Parts: sequence; C-alpha cells; structure tokens
Amino acid sequence: MTRINVKVGTCGFTRSRRLVFAELDIVEVQQTFYDPRVISSLKRIRQEAPEDFEFSIKAWMLVTHKYNAKLWKRLKKPVPGGKEDYGFFQDNKVVAWAWGETINAAEAIGAMIIVLQTPASFKPTEENINRLSTFLSKHWPEGYTLAWEPRGEWWNRRDLLESFNREFGLLIAGDVLRGRTPPPSQDTLYTRLHGLGGSEVNYRYKYTVEDLQRLLDIVRSGRWGLSYVLFNNVFSYEDAVAFKRLYESSILNNP
Repeated sequence: MTRINVKVGTCGFTRSRRLVFAELDIVEVQQTFYDPRVISSLKRIRQEAPEDFEFSIKAWMLVTHKYNAKLWKRLKKPVPGGKEDYGFFQDNKVVAWAWGETINAAEAIGAMIIVLQTPASFKPTEENINRLSTFLSKHWPEGYTLAWEPRGEWWNRRDLLESFNREFGLLIAGDVLRGRTPPPSQDTLYTRLHGLGGSEVNYRYKYTVEDLQRLLDIVRSGRWGLSYVLFNNVFSYEDAVAFKRLYESSILNNP
C-alpha cells in the first residue's frame, strides 16, 4: 500500500480541547454553522492549540440553508435583510455578507478549509446548479479550499459532482462508508462520517473494528495523496482515536 498523508479528527469538540489537541490532527468547527460571529472565542481556541494542529470550519447556515426557526434561535445577534433572502447560495447582498462573516471566522481560527453542507431540500435543479456555480465564481476566497457535502439527490448525479470538482476545484465531501466517494478527478479526500444505518445520518452509531478496517482500506486505496477523516457522531472522539491508531499501526506493518 502507498503511504499517504492522513489527518484524523472530529466535527466539533466532543471531549476537552486538551485531549483532542493531544490525540488528533484536525477539528471541523461547528459553531460557525450556527453563528460565526464569535471571533474572540475562535482566536482563543487557535492560541490554545498546538502550532501544527489544523482547523476547518463549517460555513454559516445563512449561506447554505433556507430559514429554519429552530436553527435561527442559535443566532447570537440580529442579521440584516429578511429571512427569505438567506440560504441556497442566493446571489444577493445579505448572503454575500453572511459569507464574509464566515471568512472572518476562518481567518480568526486559521482554517484553510471551509465546508459547505447543503440539506436534502437543496436539490440538483437547474436553478440550484446555477446558484452554486455563480456563488463559486464570485465568492471563492483566495487561498482557501472549499469542500461541499450535499445531502440527498445530488449523489444520484455524480456527473454534476464531478463537473463542480473539475471546473472549480470544489472538494466533494461525502461519507465514504455510505458509498459517497469523491469523483475520480479529485485527489484530496475530505470525508465526514455520520454513523451507519438510518437515512442520511445516525449520530448515535458506534463504529466497529470491522467498520474502521473498511474505512482504512478505502483511505489507503491509493486514490488520494491527502485524506481528511472527520467523525461526526456521538462517539466521534473515541472512534477517531481508534481509527488513527489503526492507521498508524498499518503504516508500521506496511511501510
């Protein structure tokens, strides 16, 4: 097997930052999805982390999701414009403003990868294809990598996913244990693991040794020179540590 660069982490902090910084390589910050206007907190986390520890962030829901009363309760402060103006990459001033706040958060914590997660209601219609294309053309921040995890029907249109990767360099970020692998044109893996069973997610799932071995086989398949493996379940810390140790053992036994 070919040795590759693998970074293992969690979506959010499910254990103390001290433990996470000691054992893992990366955290995808989730608070920025609900409201990125927590700059002082993000700067403090960056200062606490080892210099070589990596962060990615999840883009603000106001960019990717339509109005949801439950989610909007998480907003720290009022936002400009009307509720109907936000989400689904609409080409307007308030979505551009929300994206700017996301970039500010990425700068504060030193993240170079921003994750765009879209709900199943964001379907692969002509309107949404055009919206995402326009957004990427106009708002891709220089020096950053964007990773997109679509939910729902997009995975039945892999031609579209490959087109976005080829045209823009957009990383397609799926759950590889659910068969949602990136297009062949992609040389970096960014996988978000949401548990097995259920529909889109099963956050209470605990990965078995067999699951982690299957994940290792996928990651070490030789397709990607760099792999980010992010666990997004209740047992994310334990599963991430177990997978990292399994990977390191495989390197020792198969250098």
